[in-house]
Amino acid sequence: MTLFDLSLFMVLKVPVIEQCAVSNNLKGEVMLEDLSGYLQRNKSLIFPHRHNFYHFILFTKGRGRHTIDFESFTIEPWQIYFMSPGQIHTWDFEDGVDGYVVNFDKDFFTTFLLRPDYLTQFSFFSGLVRDEVFVVKEGAREIVYDVLNRLHFSLSEAGEKAVSKDYVQISLLYLFQELEKQRDPSNVPEGDVYNHTLLRNFLNLIELNYKEERLPKYYAGLLYITPNHLNALSKEFLGMSAGDIIRGRVLLEAKRLLVIKDYSISEIAYGLNFNDNSYFTKFFKKMEGCTPEEFRKIHV
Repeated sequence: MTLFDLSLFMVLKVPVIEQCAVSNNLKGEVMLEDLSGYLQRNKSLIFPHRHNFYHFILFTKGRGRHTIDFESFTIEPWQIYFMSPGQIHTWDFEDGVDGYVVNFDKDFFTTFLLRPDYLTQFSFFSGLVRDEVFVVKEGAREIVYDVLNRLHFSLSEAGEKAVSKDYVQISLLYLFQELEKQRDPSNVPEGDVYNHTLLRNFLNLIELNYKEERLPKYYAGLLYITPNHLNALSKEFLGMSAGDIIRGRVLLEAKRLLVIKDYSISEIAYGLNFNDNSYFTKFFKKMEGCTPEEFRKIHV
């Protein structure tokens, strides 16, 4: 079996939740629903799974926990979390949880904005868990709730025929802008837009190439900067070396695959382009502090 064959095999086996399985609006491109109703309809989705669409939830009340890419969070009122396609999550909610849940297709804004990377300007679509979960500040809560409440009404069965896709797109973009404005200031200095763009492009390139390319010099070449420059930027703004960021992405994918019971350690090692099981195990233990088998026992 070739690496391509195995990669395809692994993709097919991952429990990916399709948009059409949890959507009931605008031909599967977007869904906005009250959270209590959504959880009732999808109460079996408590196992680790990933989506092929963008997903975010606003909690207005309730208790419980949710986990995104193995980082766990306790629910509190006005907490919001965002997820990009491919991230793994689970939840354990108690009765009484409510709020709003929104799912939208990964290409929902592409034709509208003619910029496939538009969403990456918002910090909560970075794909980094530390940016994706936060509590909406008091000054923005009325606006956030009003936008979601109006959209919910518009996308309800009674108003579905009248609502336009443009209206939904504009409303969501307005919501994202308001949420971004009330976030804590970024660690990136206001005048350092160039370096911020370099780092964002670096992270995007890692996402496309991490299985095959593990050396910072490869990414530095694509960005037309030196490896030393890339490493300095990574340490200054992300707190890690460029190499550690790349290896961290490989580790994250390994962890995601390990929680899927169907995969053997050999399949995961081969699918992530390790030469053999032993090398993969050494890499994983050095990064995570335990073997892949031990990690699986803890999380499955």
